[in-house]
Amino acid sequence: MTTTFAYKVRDQTGKLIEGQLDAEDATVVVGKLRQMGYTPIAVEAKNESKLKGDIKIPGFGGRVKMKDIAVFSRQFAVMINSGLSLIRSLAILADQTENPELARILGEVRLDVEKGVSLSAAIAKHPKVFSRLYIAMVRSGEIGGVLDAVLMRLADTIEKQVELRRKVKSAMTYPVVALSICLLISAAMLLFIVPQFKAIYTDLGGQLPLPTRVLISLSDLLKTYFPVVIVLAGVGIYFFRRWINTTNGRIAWDAFKLRVPVFGVLTRKTALARFSRTLAALTRSGVGILEALDIVAETAGNETVSIALRETQSAVKRGDTLARPLEQHEVFPMMVTQMIAVGEETGALDEMLDKIADFYDQEVTATVDALTSLIEPLMIVVMGTIVGGMIISLYLPMFNIIKLIK
Repeated sequence: MTTTFAYKVRDQTGKLIEGQLDAEDATVVVGKLRQMGYTPIAVEAKNESKLKGDIKIPGFGGRVKMKDIAVFSRQFAVMINSGLSLIRSLAILADQTENPELARILGEVRLDVEKGVSLSAAIAKHPKVFSRLYIAMVRSGEIGGVLDAVLMRLADTIEKQVELRRKVKSAMTYPVVALSICLLISAAMLLFIVPQFKAIYTDLGGQLPLPTRVLISLSDLLKTYFPVVIVLAGVGIYFFRRWINTTNGRIAWDAFKLRVPVFGVLTRKTALARFSRTLAALTRSGVGILEALDIVAETAGNETVSIALRETQSAVKRGDTLARPLEQHEVFPMMVTQMIAVGEETGALDEMLDKIADFYDQEVTATVDALTSLIEPLMIVVMGTIVGGMIISLYLPMFNIIKLIK
């Protein structure tokens, strides 16, 4: 499939030139540019260019996103493949990146490399930006002399992780927003509308229907203890966040997420896709299986999966295969363990892991589509039941208003 790539090059006089080329991938573009006598500086697909980048909001630019790292990796790989030195490439990338935090970090990395520090050791000083996965793969690229290929592979892996995260967020956003709106509407009715009806019914006298009395009691309770409710909610959220940051809390919470109806399936498929993609990238780059399992366990995103991988690592240390200990954990389906076993037997473990990752990427997409079509009418029913029930409760006495008038 042909893609339009935007490029920046320097001619033989050092003049900076920008333009576009249509090609199947960035490597073909680099080859064409070098044949034309240019020195490529940056090559990226047009839909990833800065003209379509993220909107920058003042005060929110101090964080380096995964997408920034992916773009940096791809540009870095193109420069190294074109023959530019590490120091010169880092200097150019630090100057042209739009993220000020990433520019600062790249400047520090360049200074460390100038002092004789290896690239992997230099980026290891910034663990909040460069993950253990990134550092390990860069180290393997340095040792094997294929840093440009490893960086390209890293860019692909990160981009797929970003896309996977976007799909999951899209599935979660609608129910969260809809539920929040429903709660706000319910609170507004209890605080401001129900008291108006209470005053009317008090003047009329008589016995109100049970649903109306319950609704008025809830309104009185919320009006009286509204500050207390807000404080308790804040305290509850604070202690919940502290609990899930503990070891036992994280294990319990992640296990619960895997058991939640509907969403648990999505969480499991996402974790399996991340596990397979990360382990495939590490093994293909030459990282040892024990170190790879350690990194994958750290970046799994779910403590249940991490525990399974650490136990697998211990079994592999004792001489076991990778597939056999994974079979002991329910989080890994038989299809996954059998494909890994075949990959170990044929010596094509990375290819099998890529196939598993592709399969679960497609499964996540299908699950998100199914959830979206299911949740929308479900949330409409929930909101209609809550808000409609409150309105019916308020108007029930109207059907008996003649008896209430004295």
